[in-house]
Amino acid sequence: MAGSSKQKKYALIGTGGRSSFFYSAIATTYKATSVIVALCDTNQTRLDFANEELQSLGHASVPTFKAKDFDRMIEETKPDEVIVTTIDRTHNIYIVRALELGCNVVTEKPMTIDAPRCTEIFDAVERTGRKVRVTFNYRYAPHNTKVWELLRAGAIGEVTSIHFEWMLNTSHGADYFRRWHRDKRNNGGLLVHKSTHHFDLVNFWLNSRPETVYAQGDLKFYGRENAEKRGVAEFYTRAHGSEVAKKDPFALHLGDNDKLKRMYLNAEHEDAYYRDQSVFGDGISIEDTMNLLVRYESGAVLTYSLTAYAPWEGFRVSFNGTGGRLEVEVVENSYVNSGGDQSLEGSLETRSITLRKLFEKPQDVEIPDSVGAHGGGDEVLLADLFGERGADINGDMRAASHIDGALSILTGICANKSIATGQVVKVRDVFVV
Repeated sequence: MAGSSKQKKYALIGTGGRSSFFYSAIATTYKATSVIVALCDTNQTRLDFANEELQSLGHASVPTFKAKDFDRMIEETKPDEVIVTTIDRTHNIYIVRALELGCNVVTEKPMTIDAPRCTEIFDAVERTGRKVRVTFNYRYAPHNTKVWELLRAGAIGEVTSIHFEWMLNTSHGADYFRRWHRDKRNNGGLLVHKSTHHFDLVNFWLNSRPETVYAQGDLKFYGRENAEKRGVAEFYTRAHGSEVAKKDPFALHLGDNDKLKRMYLNAEHEDAYYRDQSVFGDGISIEDTMNLLVRYESGAVLTYSLTAYAPWEGFRVSFNGTGGRLEVEVVENSYVNSGGDQSLEGSLETRSITLRKLFEKPQDVEIPDSVGAHGGGDEVLLADLFGERGADINGDMRAASHIDGALSILTGICANKSIATGQVVKVRDVFVV
């Protein structure tokens, strides 16, 4: 399928849950500027489902290709850019090959999961001169942009320390322990897969880079052993077909959700991927409780915690500075990835920013209105990616390159090394950006 001269052509690889975020926007809001020319995946059932979704949105059906035919897809459909939404450990494969075949890349976070894969991407960018964009939607949320503006304006002077606590609840947080994310080999654990958002925000807010990382991390809640310690006596491998799962509030029932059924349950015969595994099963190698101490090149120090079994979803972050303190609290709605209206994933319940200058009364900071997923960041990100302007209204300051992608995951990569060794890790000893 060829687009008009005004439309930028996109091929997408990886048609799982996150892919519809991109192709739905192109098929509807940005159809004047963008067009999907091909879909690629390891699973034909998921490819067919994505194609059906595209057509239901008014987009023409597009050619589908198996992952092994990625090069042929590029040759035959000639996209300008490739959107990468595969599992994390394969991002580097398709990023590098797309660059080599003459395409720019838009990749879902994390850009990749370890230093060797990061090196491959950097070498390919340098070799080809092509560009990689990492879709950090949280940068675009109005409250996070407001924090950037306040700190950049010197509202609390020089930032000396940050305390950042992120809570994943027993719906969204638990979901990482049901699917491919539960195997650390696939994603580097939550400190790489999920915390890449949070570490990117700190880099963004401080306009600085991590220098040293010390971390501790454990599996304290999920997994069979932890459940046994709490007295659980009945277990199951996956929810589908299990009587035990019917009594488990953590179980995900694919048959109850048409989208999950068509995307995953109906596709199992091709690749034996089970989307509804028990969060209290064996084989979980990621942590659910993580704590970090990070020093930045600016001199600021971050204390960070991530809990994946909290009773609410959202974050608190406080900045201390030579001129005062900035406090932020954001509560997000609960959700399961692709289990409902995607526009509500990470949407807001409440948010507040309080500025406490030295010797002055606290003041509530006005935040621009926002709607939609991930604190209102998704819609702004999509406009930046696919809109007519094609650039951020604030001078591209929120657009994230492969350099930003690397800096965000390096904190998590170094944290994993610190957890394994018990030592402080110097970022430059792992990878130099």
